[in-house]
Amino acid sequence: MSALGRINLGVSLLFALVTLLGLLLLARQASHDVRRELLAAEAVVQYLGEVVQRNPASLRPELTDNLRHIRVRWLGAGESSAAPAASGLEYWLAAQLLAPDLLRVRSWTLEDGRQLQIALDPYDEIEEVQDSLLQLLLLSAFALALSLLTIRFAVRRGLRVLDELLAALNQVGAGHFDTRLQHHGLAEAQRLAGHFNAMATTLQQVQADNAELTQALLELQERERTRLGQTLHDDLGQYLSGIRAQACLLKVIADRPQQVQDTACLLDDNCERLQQGFRRLIRELYPVVLERLQLGPALQQLAADWQQAQGIRCRLQLGQRLPDLPLASKAHLYRLVQEALTNVARHADASEVRIRLQRRGRGLRLLVRDNGRGTALPLRPGIGLRSMRERSRSLGGELRLHSRPQAGWALCLNIPLETMP
Repeated sequence: MSALGRINLGVSLLFALVTLLGLLLLARQASHDVRRELLAAEAVVQYLGEVVQRNPASLRPELTDNLRHIRVRWLGAGESSAAPAASGLEYWLAAQLLAPDLLRVRSWTLEDGRQLQIALDPYDEIEEVQDSLLQLLLLSAFALALSLLTIRFAVRRGLRVLDELLAALNQVGAGHFDTRLQHHGLAEAQRLAGHFNAMATTLQQVQADNAELTQALLELQERERTRLGQTLHDDLGQYLSGIRAQACLLKVIADRPQQVQDTACLLDDNCERLQQGFRRLIRELYPVVLERLQLGPALQQLAADWQQAQGIRCRLQLGQRLPDLPLASKAHLYRLVQEALTNVARHADASEVRIRLQRRGRGLRLLVRDNGRGTALPLRPGIGLRSMRERSRSLGGELRLHSRPQAGWALCLNIPLETMP
């Protein structure tokens, strides 16, 4: 059932309940009023009965025809009693509203054989009650019809807004993030359109950021491949060529011990440099140290190597009872700290960096702060900051940045432990 159908059904049931209660209250009040009128007429009936018993001739038909709420009938000898002069509905209403003794017919037989019947006649009042009930029903039906028409007019405007919203959501679901809702006169529709347009704008910006991030990652991948190729060709390749040449030389100078010794020293030196180059390259490509060490010692080694390479003081503070993290989580945290230190070296113009990792309740808190020149927020994030945000989302954490001009940068990451893979 549609929303309009459910609303109409609910309103109709409410009107039916209110109408039924109104009918019951009206019937109760009518029963009280009719009974009061008939009790007043009961005294007249008793008086007429006494008159008939004392002097029947004094009670003539022309005197009893216009009595209110009293019906007097003169029946000839052998004449049968007729049915009550009322419709079936009125008679049913009288039976429901009045006690049976009030509807009892009293009969007297006169000396000439005629029969006099006197009874209370509530049907004038019952007819008024019937008219009141009918008026209440007609008024309720008219009010219900008017309410349903008003609801239909009002709800159709809202349903039109919902139809537009559904169509716009389908467009957004199909990837058309430039879809916008038009503003309507309804205040609720304007708020709905405002929230939807803000959501679509955010999605459009996220799509643009993702496209830019993808392009930046592709460019970074090409640069890394280029750098890797140059390193292998210019550095490691040269050492391998030198080692090969020195090995060939050994064959020629095998009978000259001093030259063999000098060439062996050169070979050992080239092999050492080759090994250092391989280690540096592997460390840049993948933190192998995480497979052998926990996160704390790995960060200590990272801070020491970075301080020696950059000439910037790096102070690392590790809390007690750091948890044993899975390798994937350790790699994300390690890379995040590494990227933060890289940004400090490239952009902060700082002389000191402080790193603090400690346990906070059921989570971890990482703080990286420098004393560099800082900047005014907000700023458009680069590839490094975006990669850190992605890693924090992968860890289920929240990354926050704080900076002011000449006050340095502060990076704060809170990670709930139960969300770590």
